[in-house]
Amino acid sequence: MSRTTGAIRILPYSRVVGQNDLKLALELNYVAPRIGGVLMAGARGTAKSTIVRAFALMAHAELPVTLPINATDDRVVGGWELEALMRGEARPQPGLLEEAAGKGLLYIDEVNLLDDHLVNVILDVVSTGVLSVQREGLANAKHVSFGLVGTMNPEEGWLRPQLLDRFGLMVAAQQQDSDTRHRTIKTVLAFEEEHQKDESPWLEEAARDNAVTRERLEGARSRVDTMPVPDEVVRLCAQVAQRVDAVGQRGEIVATRAARALAALEEADGVEPGHLLRVLPMAFRHRRPEAAHGGTFDWAPDDEARVKDLFDAG
Repeated sequence: MSRTTGAIRILPYSRVVGQNDLKLALELNYVAPRIGGVLMAGARGTAKSTIVRAFALMAHAELPVTLPINATDDRVVGGWELEALMRGEARPQPGLLEEAAGKGLLYIDEVNLLDDHLVNVILDVVSTGVLSVQREGLANAKHVSFGLVGTMNPEEGWLRPQLLDRFGLMVAAQQQDSDTRHRTIKTVLAFEEEHQKDESPWLEEAARDNAVTRERLEGARSRVDTMPVPDEVVRLCAQVAQRVDAVGQRGEIVATRAARALAALEEADGVEPGHLLRVLPMAFRHRRPEAAHGGTFDWAPDDEARVKDLFDAG
């Protein structure tokens, strides 16, 4: 088994079937944390939570810190330990953000149902790398770093445009074809059966594949900051942002970082237009005017057509 993960009943990341965009977004954000987090949108039952937890086990060897919907400010950012206060002692109690910094990943399920204020606080910490606590006589600031993943079901409500924009990448879970559904069923049945065995070559192979993926991610993370980004790619990204009427400039900055991370994952010599083309939907789908006003997050053939000539020219 892989490190401490053998006793945890989560499908191994290397055995998750389909939803390749969700997996790629998590990997890009891991390689280049300055991307600023991943927002996953999709209907219930599209494996969003399974993928996040499987990724955390693969990359960090433990489950992510999960933020409950009813979380309070002091539970998130930290405060005073209540029992100590009752004894007349002032003892700081770390919040979930510090815990996430220790474990590597913060997961917010149904982020669209969380209080906007808390979402904004979390996104600020992810963006700045600084957790500042000033409340009830407690004042301190700490440098923290962790990955952020939020999931949401659009049928249950939306995030405000200002919060949507703060998530670096956004991906939409896709309905799977019959072949993918078939392979998913077989994989889940195999996992349930193999997990009952004292020894399982199936799980051992999955753990080895996880280790290979983890090594690939670590290698990409070590070289991403030195990955050359030609000016032609930077200019191309700016042209794309204009073509899709992207709101603000965060989209093109995130797209460049994501393209760089993808080039590092593929061990390329530098960022190429093809890398940028691959990450465009993730960086821009939630930054178009229609998305900001409660419209669709789909990246349809029409969206591809709007930028196709730019890449054909290159």
